[in-house]
Amino acid sequence: MKPTEPTPAPDAPVLVDCRDLCFGYGKAFVLEDVNFCIHRGESLCVIGPNGGGKSTLVKLILGLIEPARGSLQVLGRTPRKAQRAMGYVPQAMRFDAQFPISALDIVLMGRLDRLVIGSFSRKCRAAALEALDEVGMADFSRRPFSDLSGGERQRVMIARALACEPELLLLDEPTANIDLSVEAQLMETLCALRRKLTILMVTHDLDLVSSLGDSVLCVNHRVHRHSLPLSGDTIKEIYSSRRRIEHDRRSRHIEGDHSACDHD
Repeated sequence: MKPTEPTPAPDAPVLVDCRDLCFGYGKAFVLEDVNFCIHRGESLCVIGPNGGGKSTLVKLILGLIEPARGSLQVLGRTPRKAQRAMGYVPQAMRFDAQFPISALDIVLMGRLDRLVIGSFSRKCRAAALEALDEVGMADFSRRPFSDLSGGERQRVMIARALACEPELLLLDEPTANIDLSVEAQLMETLCALRRKLTILMVTHDLDLVSSLGDSVLCVNHRVHRHSLPLSGDTIKEIYSSRRRIEHDRRSRHIEGDHSACDHD
């Protein structure tokens, strides 16, 4: 069920301000003329076809890559300077199942930038335990990470992002690698978090969108914002294979490959 909290007012402080942003790998733009804002307290879902630029947009917000043109600010600063104010939950985490690391150790990674003389402070450990408690995993703090289920690992990863005490939480496909049997429990955790955090979430799960989103950012080379609920025609347009073919043809043309072009 969709939470009853009101949608943030348009005059709420802006956390993310993106204007006329363009980014490309090589000569072809993956994202072009992107404009949007995220206000404090908002829960914004990012959807769109594979290859449309969703992951690239997240990397730009995190400050891992920089725009070719335009501007992007997070909390009034460049994304790189605002990194400590952001928590990030990747789609999957690679780790050695034989490595003896506990759930608490994973969460403490969210405090690495606060590490002092080789060990975590009492404050860091308290923050990590509080984050585990917030996602319902406090009793699993000493459990080996490799022994946890997919849903439990995902909640630990969310706790890691919360441990840095972020103002903006970014999640990349949070339900992609978990069973349906535990998806409802994870959604309950996310619903609780949206009451206190600004959330940007990439997902293909339209049930998750309807449960957690205030609005939707549709990313397919360009970016368009839609209110909820989405109509069937809008969903069809977002995931249109014709649009993806047109984007691929345009990109290849820019790179000098005219095999798919209509001109002679």
